[in-house]
Amino acid sequence: MKKKLFILLLSIITTAAHAEFSTRAKSAFLIDYDSGTELVAKNADTLMPPSSMIKLMTLAVLFDEIKSGNLTMDDRLTVSENADYENPLWYPASKICLVAGQTISVRDAILGLIVLSGGDASVVVAEKLAGSESAFTELMQKRARELGMTQSTFGNASGLPNPNNLMTSRELAILAQHIISDYPDIYPLFATKRFEFNDYQSDWCKDWGRTHTMNYNKLLFIMPGADGLKTGHTDDGGYGMVASAKVGGRRLIGVINGFNGKSHDALAAEMKKLLEYGYSNTINNTFYNPGDKIAKIPVWYGRQPEVIATVEKPFVITVPKSDGLKGIRVLARYNDPALAPIKQGDKLGEIIAQKDGQVIARAPLVAQTTVKKTQLFGRVFKNIRVILGID
Repeated sequence: MKKKLFILLLSIITTAAHAEFSTRAKSAFLIDYDSGTELVAKNADTLMPPSSMIKLMTLAVLFDEIKSGNLTMDDRLTVSENADYENPLWYPASKICLVAGQTISVRDAILGLIVLSGGDASVVVAEKLAGSESAFTELMQKRARELGMTQSTFGNASGLPNPNNLMTSRELAILAQHIISDYPDIYPLFATKRFEFNDYQSDWCKDWGRTHTMNYNKLLFIMPGADGLKTGHTDDGGYGMVASAKVGGRRLIGVINGFNGKSHDALAAEMKKLLEYGYSNTINNTFYNPGDKIAKIPVWYGRQPEVIATVEKPFVITVPKSDGLKGIRVLARYNDPALAPIKQGDKLGEIIAQKDGQVIARAPLVAQTTVKKTQLFGRVFKNIRVILGID
């Protein structure tokens, strides 16, 4: 069995760099959703307090329960004393404004978390799924590691100041990618601009609710195509935002943290600048779509002599607009022959895009069809042909 390498596209013209993005935020990160290409990275791997952006992890754990069928949007969650609006913890914090003993639907808890940044709702969710908020942080940590978030740590589910609440901008982007791709039926809720909770149990909360209905994510109001995700703010950590927008069929994900602006409006303006930088300076090229024949690989001991290698999702490369495909080399790597049995979708190798010797995109090559293994007699016959030098 040999490892084969095929050059699918080669251009050797020298490339030119585009202008760097500048921001006053302590950390910024921008990626293309389809290609995964990193467009901006400023202190992207520095651990920082995520403030309310941590609620994306709380929501991801909750979404897993919904996706698995353990919860529905209409199920009711009980509010404990820990989430009661009279708990001093919630006096200065963002909240839905809940009263101990009442119940809220899963849907309202989600919208409360997304739109109102309800820390009280995060406690309700945590206690439902793990019995306590401290136990829930262990679920958050476990899920983060499964997603490849190797640095993030969690001290609570709300993002209130805690020394264990630490995340990087890169890992917040990983989390955003996961939410967008793995929960397509739920993700549209992140574009909700206004949420009016209709089940307040106290007069004080009713007054609170009259003036707390608009999403803190002001990007939704100023940038066409913006559809998520979450903002955060603490006095010590400044403003932060995980955002996504889809413009002209192309999605970008941006993260800003440690921004010393004056308001969520200023934060949204800075995020808009970051996203527009990506759209203005870079462009996507789709090289292969699922079903395209990238390689025809011989199969050892297969009932069919070969299998077609394709991709499971579009293989997209993001490049500077000024460069186009200059300096790009696309390669396919795989074992020749492949060994039967092979199931449809099995990984056979990988496709790689390089620019100036650096890998800028990669994706698995997968089998387009299933190839079953030959019976014993067929394998013996194959071996005899090899010995005789026929194959």
